[in-house]
Amino acid sequence: MRGLQLIPYDTNINFVGIRRYIYCVSLAIILICGWNLAFKGLNYGIDFKGGFLLEVRTKDKADIASMRTQLETLKLGEVKLQEFGSDRDIMIRIEKQPGGEQAQAIALQKIKEKLGNDLEYRRVETVGGKVSSDLVENGLWALGFALIGMLLYIWVRFEWHFGLCGILALAHDVVVVLGFYSLTGHEFKETAFIAILTTIGYSINDSVVIYDRIRDNLRKYKKMPVEQLINQSTNETLSRTIITVATTVISLLALYLFGGSEISSFSLPILVGIVFGSYSSIFVSANLLLFFDIRKTAKEKEAIA
Repeated sequence: MRGLQLIPYDTNINFVGIRRYIYCVSLAIILICGWNLAFKGLNYGIDFKGGFLLEVRTKDKADIASMRTQLETLKLGEVKLQEFGSDRDIMIRIEKQPGGEQAQAIALQKIKEKLGNDLEYRRVETVGGKVSSDLVENGLWALGFALIGMLLYIWVRFEWHFGLCGILALAHDVVVVLGFYSLTGHEFKETAFIAILTTIGYSINDSVVIYDRIRDNLRKYKKMPVEQLINQSTNETLSRTIITVATTVISLLALYLFGGSEISSFSLPILVGIVFGSYSSIFVSANLLLFFDIRKTAKEKEAIA
C-alpha cells in the first residue's frame, strides 16, 4: 500500500533529456551569484563588523518591541535586542559607528538618553575585530567540516562518484544562498551560517533519497539504460520530494510573514536555500552521475560481493 502520492506514481518527466538546459541555468545562477560576491560582497552585520554591547535591566517586564523602535529612530545602523536570564534583562548590540572612540561614546550617550533613566546599565563592552574574525573563521570551519562529512557519508554508503556529485550540488546551493545575501543586501550575520548548514542538510537528504532509489534500480533493472534508470528513479521519488519541500516552505513562509523582523530575516535565507536545495537534488545531483559509468561500478561491486 502506497502512501500519499501528490504526483502520480507513473509520472515520467524527462529530467535527463533537459539536463543541458538545467546545466546552463545552474551555471548562469552561479555566475551571477559569484559576480556579485566578488564585486559587491556581503552586507556584514554586527557580528562581523564589530560594535558594542550593553546589558540593561528594567524595573518591570521589558517591552523589547518598543525599545527596538526607540533605538531605530537614532539611525545608528543595526540594533539587536534579546532577553537573557529573565524578562527584565536585555542585551543590546549596536554596530560599530564610524569616527573612532568618540563616535562610540556619542552613540552610547544617545542610547541612554533615548531609553531614559529607569534602566540599570549592568555592562558595556566593545566587540572588536578579533572577535568578528574568529566568528568568520569558526563558521568557515563548520561549513568545511559539514561538506567533508557529507562527502564521506555518501562515499561510504554509495560510491565515490555519488559523493562527488552530491558535493557539487551542495556547492551550488551554498553559492546560491551566499548570492542571495549579496544580491539583496540582506544582512550577513551569525544566523547566515545556520541558514547555509540547514540548506546543506536538507539538500543532501533529498539527494540521498534519489541516490538510494538509483542504487536499488541498478540492482533491479540490470539491462535498463542508465539515462532511463535515472529518469525513473527521480520520478519515483518526486512525490516524496515535493511533499517534503512543500510542507517545509509553508512553515517557513508562516515564520517569514508572521514571525516579526528578527525571525523573518532569519527564515527568508533558509526558505531560499530549501527551494534551491530541492531544485539541485531533483535536477542536478542525479544528472551529474551521467558523467560516470555507474553501471560498471555496480557490476564490479556485485562481482566482489
